[in-house]
Amino acid sequence: MKIIPILSRMGLCCGLGAALAGCMTTTPVYDTRFGDAVRTVRAMQTLNPVASLNNAPVDGIDGRAATAAMDRYNASFSTPQSDPNGYAVGVGSLGGSSLSSMGR
Repeated sequence: MKIIPILSRMGLCCGLGAALAGCMTTTPVYDTRFGDAVRTVRAMQTLNPVASLNNAPVDGIDGRAATAAMDRYNASFSTPQSDPNGYAVGVGSLGGSSLSSMGR
């Protein structure tokens, strides 16, 4: 008959523990540092943080060449290169042209 008081005490302790756990809050600790990792990595990957303040024109490529390059880039997505057999990667014979291109 002593098992009933023990079970009632255990039930009371479990209920009290669950009630107190519901009152505990941990989100302010997490919220204060939320996004720090993303901001740190973004800052580490930025080569020049004040690059937007530079108004000098870019040298090295003219407009026609840039337009042609962008057109080829965009066309590569509309008509991708076909893969004749995806399961035969690295399988096949090396012809004379392949060996000569490797410097042998």
